[in-house]
Amino acid sequence: MDGYKRNGHAVFDIKYYIIWVTKYRYKVLHGPIAWRVRELIRQGCEARGITILQGSVGKDHIHLLISCPPSLAPSKIMQYLKGRSSRLLQDEFPELKKRYWGQHLWARGYFCATVGNVSEEIIRNYITNQLIEERNDIYKIEDAF
Repeated sequence: MDGYKRNGHAVFDIKYYIIWVTKYRYKVLHGPIAWRVRELIRQGCEARGITILQGSVGKDHIHLLISCPPSLAPSKIMQYLKGRSSRLLQDEFPELKKRYWGQHLWARGYFCATVGNVSEEIIRNYITNQLIEERNDIYKIEDAF
């Protein structure tokens, strides 16, 4: 079970690839702002038990490959990271507060994809090849008797 993480009641390997952009795709993430947003994301991930496997700060977007515990939903991760970083960046850099007068640094949406070593085909084959009498149903019941 190499590469798997453990907590009190679970063994897991959950990885997400996440991208989000600045509102209106303004190219404001450069120089000290880019360095600070990287630090804020690192701090936020560490506080939540999220491991950053790879990351990149573009001029108008963020790329992250993260590993997180199963208790954290991607939507909650994004809510926390985007909200905290937006608030702190606008407090520290007055030019951002002036440009984003509505106090929304990040665009509303984000992209999220799961990443892993096991493909959908492998999982389907594993489930299909269990000891089950009816093999034509996609959701089967295995009798214990």
